[in-house]
Amino acid sequence: MPVNLSNQILQGVEKPAAYTGGEYNSIVKNIEQVNIRFAFCFPDTYEIGMSHLGMKILYHVLNKREDIWCERVFAPKTDMEQIMREEGISLYALESKDPLSDFDFLGFTLQYEMCYTNVLNMLDLGNVPLLAKDRTKDHPFVLAGGSCTYNPEPMADFFDFFVLGEGEEVTLEIMDAYAVWKKQKDATRKDFLKMLTKIQGVYVPGFYDVEYNADGTIKEMTKEDFAPSVIQKRIITDFDKAVFPDNDIVPFIEPVHDRVALELFRGCIRGCRFCQAGFTYRPVREKKPDTLVKQALQLLDCTGHSEVALTSLSTSDYSSLGEFANKLTEETEKRKVNLSLPSLRVDSFSLDLMEKTQKVRKSGLTFAPEAGTQRLRDIINKNITEEDILNAVKIANAGGYTTIKLYFMLGLPGETMEDVEGIAHLINKITDVYRQSENKKLYNRLSITASTSFFVPKPFTPFQWVPQLSKEEYLNRQQHLDKLLRDNRKVRYNWHEGDLSTLEAVMARGDRRVGKVIYTAWENGCKFDSWDEHFKYDNWTEAFKTCGIDPLFYSMREREKGEVLPWDHIDIGVSRDFLWSEYECAKKGETTPDCRTFCSGCGATTFGGGVCYE
Repeated sequence: MPVNLSNQILQGVEKPAAYTGGEYNSIVKNIEQVNIRFAFCFPDTYEIGMSHLGMKILYHVLNKREDIWCERVFAPKTDMEQIMREEGISLYALESKDPLSDFDFLGFTLQYEMCYTNVLNMLDLGNVPLLAKDRTKDHPFVLAGGSCTYNPEPMADFFDFFVLGEGEEVTLEIMDAYAVWKKQKDATRKDFLKMLTKIQGVYVPGFYDVEYNADGTIKEMTKEDFAPSVIQKRIITDFDKAVFPDNDIVPFIEPVHDRVALELFRGCIRGCRFCQAGFTYRPVREKKPDTLVKQALQLLDCTGHSEVALTSLSTSDYSSLGEFANKLTEETEKRKVNLSLPSLRVDSFSLDLMEKTQKVRKSGLTFAPEAGTQRLRDIINKNITEEDILNAVKIANAGGYTTIKLYFMLGLPGETMEDVEGIAHLINKITDVYRQSENKKLYNRLSITASTSFFVPKPFTPFQWVPQLSKEEYLNRQQHLDKLLRDNRKVRYNWHEGDLSTLEAVMARGDRRVGKVIYTAWENGCKFDSWDEHFKYDNWTEAFKTCGIDPLFYSMREREKGEVLPWDHIDIGVSRDFLWSEYECAKKGETTPDCRTFCSGCGATTFGGGVCYE
C-alpha cells in the first residue's frame, strides 16, 4: 500500500521535494499492466543520486519495456529518517510511493565504499532482511552493480547477487530469466539464483565459500558444482549503439551536477597505476561525433539545462574531440548553452579547445598532476612532464584564465618527503608563470586551489599489492606541505582527512569477514560515512574490536605475488600477470605507453572491440 506523506511531515524536513516524486519526465505506469517491479536504489541523498548517469541510463533501459516498471529510491537524510522511524513509515519508491518490500528487485549502485552502511540502513528502513540468507520467496531479490562490485566480498552477505560490468544488456537478461522463473509456481528462490549463474557477468556469492589460512590470508574459494569458477564482466562492445536516455528527469531541487552529462567514451587509454577505473573499464569504446551531438540536443530539449558536461575518464583523449567540439558549439552557442570539461590532461591541452568549450561562460580550469616530481609521476605512469604542466598553464594564462584547481595525492607508493616538497615547488612555478606574464591584472586575480587526497590501494590495479601509508605519516606529510604553501598567498590548500581514507582502504581490499564489521558499525549508528558531519570513526573502531578484526591487516599489509586475493574469481579482462608486470615497472620507475601508442597486451582484446581493434 502506498505511503501517505502528510504536509506536516514534509514541512518538517529539509528539502521536502526530495521525497515527493512527480518530477517532469519521471515515469508512472499502470501497475496492473506491469509484470516486474524494479527499485533502483541509490545509497546517498537525492541531490547526489539525481546526478548519477548510471541511474539515468538503467531507468531508461528498464522503463522502455512495457512489462517492467523501474522506480527510484534514495537514502533519506537524518531528519527524514527520524520521522520515518517515529511514524512507522517504510522507505518507499518516489514514483508509486510503494514500500521496498513490494518490489521484485532492489538494485543498488555501489560507487563508493563508504556508502556501505547506507545500504544496510535503507534495507532496514524498507523492512527487508539485511542478510541474504534470511530472505524468503516473499522478499525482493537484492542486487548490486557499480565500480565497488569488482571486489564484492565485503558486502557478499547482504546481496543475493552482483552484476559485474556494464548493465544495459545484462540487466534485461536477468529480467527475462525472472519472468520465466515467476511462472514456475514450485520454483524456489535458489532456483532463480541458479538460473543467474548461466548469465555472463552475474555473481551469486551464496554459491561460494572461503577457506582461510592460519595467518588470516585466503587459502581458497570453494563453490557449488554448477557455479562458474570465474565471473567475467560485461561490456557494451559497440558503444555507438548503446541505449542512451533521451528523457532525463528534471528534479525539483538542484542536484550536485545540474546539467546534461554527455558520455563521450568508456574506458581509458592511459593506464595510471593508481586508477581502478582506468583498468576495470577497458577497452576504450567511443561514440561518433554525430551521435553525441544528436544526444546532447535531445537532452537539452527535454530538460531545459543550460550546460553540457563532457564526461569520460579522460575526456581530452577523445579521438574526435576537435571535430565534435566544432559541431556541438555551433548548436550550443545558438541556445546560450555552456560546455564544460572535467579535469584535463595537460599534455593534450590547447587554447583552441579551451575557447571552444567555454564560449558561453568562462569558468575555471582543473588539472591533476597527481605528484610533484617527475620520478613519482613515472612511478604512477602519469606520463606527463613538468614542461607539459607549465605549458598548459601558459596557455591558460594566454586565454585569460585566472582560476585553477590542482589535484595531487599523498602517500603514493615510493613517495618521499622530497616528492611532497615537489608539490609546493611545482605550485610556486605555476604561480610564477602568472607573476612573470605581461598582464599583471591576471596575476592579481589568480586563484589556485590545491587539493590532496590520501592514496588508497584498489583492486585490479598494479598497486593492489602495496601497503597503505599509516594515517600518522600521511598527516605528517600533509602538515609539511601545508607549511610550505602558507607563504604563497595565491594558493588555498584543501586536504582529505586520514581516518576516512584508511577505512576506505579496508573496504576496498577486504574479504567476507569485513561484512561483520560493516553490520556492527551500522548497528553502532554509522551511516552517511562519506559526509564529514556524520562520520563516526570511533564507532568504526569499536566495531572492529567487537568483531575481533584488525583493520591494518587489510590496509597496511603488503601482499605477496602469489597470495590469493578476495577478488581473484572476478575477470575484468586485464590479466593479473599484466598488473604484476606494471607493479614491477613502477618499482623501477619505468613508464608504459598509452593504448593508442602501443598495445601492452593487458588482455582486454578478449572483448573483441574498442581501441584494441582500431
